Amino acid sequence: MTEVWRFGCYPDGLINGVIVVDKPSGWTSHDVVNKLRRIANTKKVGHLGTLDPLATGVLPLVVGRATRLAQFYLKSEKVYDAVIRFGQSTNTYDSEGTPTSEMVRYTVGPEVEALLGRFRGTIQQTPPPVSAKKIGGTPAYKLARKNIEVELKPVEVTIHSIEWLGATGADLRVKVHCSAGTYLRSIAHELGQGVGCGAHLRELRRLMSGDFTIDEARTIAELEAMAAEGRLAQAVVPCGKMLPHIPSEVVDSITAGQIRQGRDFRVSPFRVTRGTQLVKALTSDGELIAIGEAKLPNIYHPILVL
Repeated sequence: MTEVWRFGCYPDGLINGVIVVDKPSGWTSHDVVNKLRRIANTKKVGHLGTLDPLATGVLPLVVGRATRLAQFYLKSEKVYDAVIRFGQSTNTYDSEGTPTSEMVRYTVGPEVEALLGRFRGTIQQTPPPVSAKKIGGTPAYKLARKNIEVELKPVEVTIHSIEWLGATGADLRVKVHCSAGTYLRSIAHELGQGVGCGAHLRELRRLMSGDFTIDEARTIAELEAMAAEGRLAQAVVPCGKMLPHIPSEVVDSITAGQIRQGRDFRVSPFRVTRGTQLVKALTSDGELIAIGEAKLPNIYHPILVL
């Protein structure tokens, strides 16, 4: 495999792939997108799921042609490390909001640990009133800024696990593995309601988003330094290595050309099993050509061509 493909860079010098950013607290996800656009000198940057300004951690950003693969990450699972403070609720369900209850002294005890069981499994969760959930096409947070009361409907989410990591005074630290669309702020708020003293999310750090983990995340400062030294491509997960759960098929140059023209392609039965709905078509250098969808046994039709 050539160096350009291994480092997620096409022969034209443009970066294509994912850069996993360790988002700093106080930044919106859009702030990070804009920053990376300047660092990478391209407008083609998007994210694979937002983080609240309060939160830090894994924010995968798709760059270049990889932006077209974002659709395959809509249901990515997440893992968070969160600190919940008991004793007061807020209108945003986190520490950046306006208090909606009087501050009371509270020490986290076993009664809180017992309440965590309510959140394990598939549950109905009401999003925070200050959130990106849309009402009539308008994000709820924009309506909240105008003091317009909103009523958000509960949505189904899955909490695969919620682990008690420790408690100090009024603060509880938990690790949560959950489905896309889960709000840790809502969990904090509902825990506060459960013990009757109010609670809000004090800290949040995302450790995993889909296939991307905190171990591969880079800070903004690290990315700026790499760009200044001409090494930014080394931070890229190339398109060919994205979506590792989808089987791949290496095709020859003639087949690659046919796929780019939208023609069906054959996949070896030794590479995929019957019932496999999607497959990645790769060149011998590891370039992702297309995502194919099953049409007939071992015959795939390109539904997305890069």
